[in-house]
Amino acid sequence: MENSTIEMALLEPEERELVAFIYEAIPAEDRGTLSPDDILLVLDLMDDYLEEKGLVRVDPETEEMEYLDGEVDETEQLQYVLSAMKEEKRAITAVQVQLIQDAELQYGIEHGYYSEDE
Repeated sequence: MENSTIEMALLEPEERELVAFIYEAIPAEDRGTLSPDDILLVLDLMDDYLEEKGLVRVDPETEEMEYLDGEVDETEQLQYVLSAMKEEKRAITAVQVQLIQDAELQYGIEHGYYSEDE
């Protein structure tokens, strides 16, 4: 994984593993200028979208997120992320965001967070 401006060592081990998994899952030709920072921001924005839609609950004491059952409109989530990335002046394509979404789903399936039919 390319160097990043974030301190990867400060992340929880599982979060580091997720970012590395996603980065490696994206084909080299689609990585472009994509960095681990971009992946983390996309993941955070995906969670922001879920929270906005009422599909996430955050424990005020532990700050842990609980994902609730519900349908996610992936096209709407993609547009949400792209719009926020544009506001952040981050160059990322819809294809790159979709690849991150797909890799995050695959990671979740492999680790038992999601089932194959989600």
